[in-house]
Amino acid sequence: MSVHRSGAAVVVVWCAVALVGLSACSDRPQPSSAVAHLDDDVLTVGSFDFPESVVLAELYSEALERAGIAVHRSFQLGPRELVAPALAQGLIELVPEYRGTAHEFFDVGSTRADLDPLRSAPAEDANAIVVSRRTARRYHLRSISDLQPIARLLTFGGPPECPSRPLCLPGLRRTYGLHFAEFVRLDTGGPVSRQALLDGAVDVALLFSSDPALGGGGDLVQLTDDRDLQPHENVTPYVHRRVLRHFPGLAAVVDDVSAHLTTAGLRTLNAQMTAGDRPVRTIASHWLDAEGIR
Repeated sequence: MSVHRSGAAVVVVWCAVALVGLSACSDRPQPSSAVAHLDDDVLTVGSFDFPESVVLAELYSEALERAGIAVHRSFQLGPRELVAPALAQGLIELVPEYRGTAHEFFDVGSTRADLDPLRSAPAEDANAIVVSRRTARRYHLRSISDLQPIARLLTFGGPPECPSRPLCLPGLRRTYGLHFAEFVRLDTGGPVSRQALLDGAVDVALLFSSDPALGGGGDLVQLTDDRDLQPHENVTPYVHRRVLRHFPGLAAVVDDVSAHLTTAGLRTLNAQMTAGDRPVRTIASHWLDAEGIR
């Protein structure tokens, strides 16, 4: 997602963390010391630490397995500052990314030279600046620019990394001139952030545009990004370049999944993940069957 930070120093630090800590983050047992998986016969798929990333990683993982490629799942690894260096080092080999932020992040240093983006999906998930419908009506809010006269009276909620990430609070200050009264640390665009808005614990919060709560006329309102702070964030799998040589059919399988993935479909998947009544593998399997991906 586009809540991100760039900078060579950050990449170096988190790369070191990835080298020693990856095995502790996986949903399956791994060796005590993390090693590169390049050139073996099992593809290691990673994900960020939020539900949408997990279900996306599972979609691609299961599609690859159906195509005869063995997959090892290393899901819920953490934020991009951890996952991107791990991908560059070959500790993981494929990650569903988000195009705009990934392009900017991977331009740092020489990381991008080792990685290739595959086909972008029609599905897009960008940062969304959201208020409750009650707040929108009280202050006549439709766009992010409408916050400028009142921001100093309002509290803003977002993920812990928000104050340092260019497309979160720094970007809102730079592009919109917004200076909020207080920042409240919440989760990464998840249920805690949604509930904080509904309860009035915060006035404005960062959610994600694929959040099912934003798909209709509910109690939350996404403000229009009228000065185009956020880049296009189509779902885009990134792979380590050596993987494409080792698994010649991989790109075609992954591209086929991406071609079927729409924003509406992503919202449905997110709603199923939020419901929590089915395992992620069941959700992914049913989606692949419905899309005719065998």
